[in-house]
Amino acid sequence: MKKIKTITCIGAGYVGGPTMAVIASKCPEIKVNVVDINEKRIAQWNDADVNNIPIYEPGLAEIVAETRDKNLFFSTEVDQAIDEAEMIFISVNTPTKTYGIGKGKAADLKYIELCARQIARVAKDDKIVVEKSTLPVRTAEALTSILHNTGNGVKYHILSNPEFLAEGTAIQDLLKPDRILIGGDSDTQEAREAMQALVDVYAHWLTDEQILTTNVWSSELSKLTANAFLAQRISSINAMSELCEKTEADVDEVAKAIGMDSRIGPKFLKASVGFGGSCFQKDILNLVYISQSLGLQEVADYWEQVIIMNDHQKRRFAQHIVKTLYNTVSGKKISLLGWAFKKDTNDTRESAAIYVSDYLLSEHAKIVVYDPKVSSEQVYADLEYLGTHDPAFIREQVKVVSSPTEACFQAHAVAIMTEWNEFNTYNWKEIYQHMMKPAFLFDGRNILNRYEMKEIGFEVYAIGKGPSIQIA
Repeated sequence: MKKIKTITCIGAGYVGGPTMAVIASKCPEIKVNVVDINEKRIAQWNDADVNNIPIYEPGLAEIVAETRDKNLFFSTEVDQAIDEAEMIFISVNTPTKTYGIGKGKAADLKYIELCARQIARVAKDDKIVVEKSTLPVRTAEALTSILHNTGNGVKYHILSNPEFLAEGTAIQDLLKPDRILIGGDSDTQEAREAMQALVDVYAHWLTDEQILTTNVWSSELSKLTANAFLAQRISSINAMSELCEKTEADVDEVAKAIGMDSRIGPKFLKASVGFGGSCFQKDILNLVYISQSLGLQEVADYWEQVIIMNDHQKRRFAQHIVKTLYNTVSGKKISLLGWAFKKDTNDTRESAAIYVSDYLLSEHAKIVVYDPKVSSEQVYADLEYLGTHDPAFIREQVKVVSSPTEACFQAHAVAIMTEWNEFNTYNWKEIYQHMMKPAFLFDGRNILNRYEMKEIGFEVYAIGKGPSIQIA
C-alpha cells in the first residue's frame, strides 16, 4: 500500500496550523504544506520569532520552531500545494450563515465548495481529500459530487476526520487524544486503502485502539454531537447556578457532589458567565437546522434550549452589573479582565466578554479591557462585527490597556471574564485601594476566593453563589 509522502492543508487557522505542526513533528518523512490566501496570516506563521505566530497555544511555538522549513511549510501558493499533495486536508472556516435559507443556524459552506472546486481545477492525479472543518452531515456527499463531476479522470476519496481539540490544550489533545475519528467509504478496496493511508499517518504516534473508523456520515454527526453534549453540560450547570443564587446554595459544591457520581463525572461542570469559542454555538445551531430541515422539531427545540440558556447567562451577568451599580453604569468605568473565550488561547470567537460589553455599551458604560494575549484591534473588531454600535462610539467608550493595574485604576467595578491563572496572582488589596468606592467585583469564572475579596473590602458577586457572605 502506498505511503503518503506529501500532505497539504488548506486553511492556516486554529485547527489547520496546530494539527499540521504536530503531524509534521511526528512524521518527519512527510512533507506538510499549510496554505492560506490570507497573506498576513501566512507571514505571521513564517515570522522569524516563533512567538509571533498568529495562534497562541501552549507548546505550539516550540513545535513550529522544530519543524518549520524542514518538513513543515507555510505558503500562499495554494495551487502548487494542491498539485504536489497526495492527501489534502480542508480546514477552512464554516461560519453560521448570515443570509438566505438557514440564516442564523445553518453552516455556510461557500469556503468548502470553493476549496473543492479549486482542487478539481488543479488536480492532475488521484487525491485523498480529508474534511477537517466542522461540517453538517452529508457534506462529504456534496464534495464527492463536485470532485467526481470534473470530467478530467482524476479519482478522489473523501474522508471525514473531525477535530476534537479544546483551545488552550490543543497540542496535548493532538499528542494524546481520547480518540481519532476517521470516516470513509469501505465498499471498495481503493476506498479502504484511502482510509488506511490516513490511519497510517496517525499511527506514527497513536495506537490502533485510539483510532476509530466509521462510515463518513457517523463521523460527521459525531463531531456535532460531541460539541452539543459538552455545551449542554455547561448550560445545565449554568441553569443551576441561577437557582443556587436564589437559594443560597453554592454551585461549586453542587457540581462537586454530582460530579462524584461516576455516571456523570466532573468535567464541563464549571459554572461561568457562559461558553464561547468557535464550535459550540455554531455546531448546535447547525444541529438545530438539520433537525428542523428533517421535520424533527422536538429534537431541534431540545438543542436550541442549550443556546437560549447560554445567551441568558451572559445577559443576566451584564444586567446584574447594571442593577448592582444603582441601575446605571452611564459614564462609569467598568474594568473587564479577560477577553479570550477561555484561558491559554488568544481566540475570542463568541467570547462572553463581547456580549457583556455590548450590553454595557448600550448603557453607555466606559469599558476598559485587559487580556494578556488579545490585541486591541481584535477587541474592537469583535465589537464592531456585531453591528450594534457605531465604530466611532465603540472606540470612544472602550479602551484596551496593557496592564491590569491600569485597567482597574479608578474603576467602579471589575468583572472577571476569562479564567487566566495570572488573575489569582494580583495584589487585590492594592487594586481595591485605587478603585472607586464602593468597589464592586463580579467574578464570572469563580476563580477568586470571594471571602478573601470581601475581607479586603470588595462588594462581591460570584456566579452561582448566594449573596450572604458572613465574615468572622
